[in-house]
Amino acid sequence: MINKNFQFAIIGYGKMGKTIESIIKDKGYPAPILVNNTESLSKLLDQTIDVAIEFSKPNVAVQNIKYCIENHINIVCGTTGWLDQIDEIAFQAIKSNVGFLYASNFSIGVNIFFEINRKLASLMNNQPNYVASIKEIHHTQKLDSPSGTAITLAKDIIAFNHKYNQFEESNLVDSNTIKIESERIGTVPGTHIISYHSDIDSITIAHEAHNRMGFAAGAVLAAEWMVGKSGIFSMKDVLGI
Repeated sequence: MINKNFQFAIIGYGKMGKTIESIIKDKGYPAPILVNNTESLSKLLDQTIDVAIEFSKPNVAVQNIKYCIENHINIVCGTTGWLDQIDEIAFQAIKSNVGFLYASNFSIGVNIFFEINRKLASLMNNQPNYVASIKEIHHTQKLDSPSGTAITLAKDIIAFNHKYNQFEESNLVDSNTIKIESERIGTVPGTHIISYHSDIDSITIAHEAHNRMGFAAGAVLAAEWMVGKSGIFSMKDVLGI
């Protein structure tokens, strides 16, 4: 049973942070501790934080995560664009007996989409005439390209289909490389399209977010699940898939 006295913190008070704050309050929890920038992280030490939810920017995310780990605060992170350091973060979290969960996308729908993508990639193993590609579309304020979700999709195709060994955001790719196309348009919250194309036909699966609510609700769900846990987790653990 969820304890309505859980105290959450939000690191990064942009549009996503504001949406997460609204969901936390609507669920009846105490108002979250808000940290708008890295310089204000000391606010987290003013009282006991059950879980911090980190949605900031790639250039400060690692510093924010390390601060939480050093101060034994469980953390859920949705910031993308820093994953070259995730092994170091995981090592430090395990060493400090802290709970850490990273997701490139917290949407329940997207995480189901991840599972469908893995299954399709496996099914296409014996179909060499099909060429896989990924297209992602996001709002013009998104800082990283390709999106973290697109990278997760590409890595999963590579893991489940022996034809591919890398991905690249380019029109000039070889037969072992997954082409990723990125577009930044208006206020689009996020669309991801996986295609397998042959001379005969095409197979396409897609996920289209209608707003930020699915991402924010999934992040809060993950934070609730992470209270009192230690170790490294993903949304697969939260959703039991």
